[in-house]
Amino acid sequence: GRVITVVDRGFASADNLAYLRRAGGHYIAGMRMRDGGDLVAQVLSRQGRYQHIRDNLRVKEVRLDGTDQRFVICHNPDQAERDKASRHEAITRIEAELDRIRTQRERDRTRQLADKARRKTEAAHVRAECALRDHPTLGRWLRQQPNGRLVIDRAKVKAEARLDGKYLLATSDPDLSAEDVALGYKNLLEAERGFRDLKSQLLLRPVFHRLEHRIRAHVLLCWLALLLTRVAERTCEQSWRRIERETSRLAQVTLAGEAGTIVQTTPLRPTQRAIYQALSIDPPPRVATFDPA
Repeated sequence: GRVITVVDRGFASADNLAYLRRAGGHYIAGMRMRDGGDLVAQVLSRQGRYQHIRDNLRVKEVRLDGTDQRFVICHNPDQAERDKASRHEAITRIEAELDRIRTQRERDRTRQLADKARRKTEAAHVRAECALRDHPTLGRWLRQQPNGRLVIDRAKVKAEARLDGKYLLATSDPDLSAEDVALGYKNLLEAERGFRDLKSQLLLRPVFHRLEHRIRAHVLLCWLALLLTRVAERTCEQSWRRIERETSRLAQVTLAGEAGTIVQTTPLRPTQRAIYQALSIDPPPRVATFDPA
């Protein structure tokens, strides 16, 4: 008879979590790690061993004195590698742009330029630095010195490296295991992914209907389509995007001439054949129509 509500980081304020416990229920909540305050810093600083529960998921439970919350640190090794590669790519881009600005500024200093031209070139360098500082993804790795020059914030890079592949969960339930907490939160991510797929790939919205029974039928068909995509993903162990991309490469061509008309399908690739075999679906025939003149 317990009710455990799973919420994301955007809902995990103290007031919201307290509201969820008013009627005796419990919660599993994602926590903000980068701006979570002293409490999150204490959790992340605790030492301990990770428990391996899946190929791409490890968990570690942390308990703090003075709070009845339990914290679970989740670590995805695959995501950690992706985070590391993404950060390395960003730092490489920043270094290249800073070197370009520095080299151009030094070159302009050695040139014999009038005051007006010199001010104009310096203004161009400043604009380039401002554009880099205000960049939506690269600016977070930069720090502006008192003289106005930009440098890479190495302390922030080091701090972010410690968070690669990690996310933090909190729960008020005293009986759930760390594995159940992590898997329960992953179910929320799957539900959110389902809503995204419904709205984007399956075109649940906008609804081009006015009558209620037609709207209900449209939503039901989209839900059944989502169910089929999840069955296909689990059976093939591939994402629906990859399945769709591979199968959409099949094409039918019509060849017509004096001898007649033939409709044939392009040859199956090994990846396409594996998808059809995994789903126990007969692939389209090599020759669909043969109509001799």
